[in-house]
Amino acid sequence: MIKSLLISPSSKAIVGGTELIEQWQNDEQTTLWLDLDNVDLVEEKALLKQLNCHPLAIEDAQRERHPPKIELFDDYIYLLYRGIVAKDDGLRFEHLQISLFIGHRILITRHPQSSLAINTLFNVSSEKYLKRGPAHMAIRLFHCSCGFYLKELFTFEAELEKIEDKFLYSGNDKMMRQITSYRSQLVKIRRTFNYHVSIGETLKAYVEDQDTSLIDSKESHNVTDLRERLDRLLSLSQMYYDICGDLINGYMSVTSHQLNATMRVLTVITALFVPLTFLAGIYGMNFEYIPELKAEHGYFILLGVMFVITVVLLMLFKKKRWL
Repeated sequence: MIKSLLISPSSKAIVGGTELIEQWQNDEQTTLWLDLDNVDLVEEKALLKQLNCHPLAIEDAQRERHPPKIELFDDYIYLLYRGIVAKDDGLRFEHLQISLFIGHRILITRHPQSSLAINTLFNVSSEKYLKRGPAHMAIRLFHCSCGFYLKELFTFEAELEKIEDKFLYSGNDKMMRQITSYRSQLVKIRRTFNYHVSIGETLKAYVEDQDTSLIDSKESHNVTDLRERLDRLLSLSQMYYDICGDLINGYMSVTSHQLNATMRVLTVITALFVPLTFLAGIYGMNFEYIPELKAEHGYFILLGVMFVITVVLLMLFKKKRWL
């Protein structure tokens, strides 16, 4: 689906389709936001070429999987980042690859599936953002996507606190698997946020160094705000990763301690029965000339010796605090 939002100083914002492209081309006072949502790749490529997008940027945008990046061309800033397409509890959400072509009077957004941030901002009320320029609208979109990430991470934080409380009293293998799954997901999220922080730093460099007229110095505050939000996302994901790691290490330590306690009990039992089994083995042999076999009270004497050995060993283990 192709959607367009056209604004001009002399009229109200217009929402439409590809028919607004010609109107935008004929009126240099207008600004266009063109959204390509799950469009046929051949049709999409032809349209982007028609709008003078660089072939390499188009190729990157249409790849099924590509790391987030930002690149400066003559007529466009190409920005590729990952948003959220679907969300679920416990960080089990999918990433959506969103491409932005930021021109002088045009912003093109391209994504293979519906985007939460674009659906939120693609309306007439976003006219105030688009009037400030395509770069401002792009920064606002990126900022909005970060907001959805933050919401998910804050929800996960509450869930993680509950898991921590339960883990202190009733940790088990099921919870261990759950935390390991979270930790694995946080690795992927942290990798994405690392890319995004790099994009934020490059945007800031564009503004400060004035490498391009596509984004002016007025966006300095907005870029700084975006970068701070990206840094916060990265630090939160790192913190939650560390917490999950601490929980896993704590569980392993408790499990190891429990195993050691069990092995100590088994060792004590084995140590008690080794001398008793030795004595029983000697007097259980079928030799005719074992002197004690003829003793009148030999049976009771042997039981007494076994009892004394047991008591002495128990006292020794108690002294060593094995019991």
